[in-house]
Amino acid sequence: MAESVLYHHERWDGKGYPEGLSGEEIPIVSRIIAVADAFEAMTANRPYQKIKTKMEALQELKKCAGTQFDPEIVKVFEKMMG
Repeated sequence: MAESVLYHHERWDGKGYPEGLSGEEIPIVSRIIAVADAFEAMTANRPYQKIKTKMEALQELKKCAGTQFDPEIVKVFEKMMG
């Protein structure tokens, strides 16, 4: 589990951190955490940003699919969120 948390800031395109992993090099659980974490950050009450609606957050995830996020994980997440 620690490895999954460690790599959840890696990006699908390899521009993330801590190691610059890309695509399927990133553990699948890390890819899932990345999408869920981003969705939560966009839809939670934060003093530094306006809350996005569920639909706005899903649109942002789809926009970043293939660059920041695994596109297949985003598709499944969107389907689950209905």
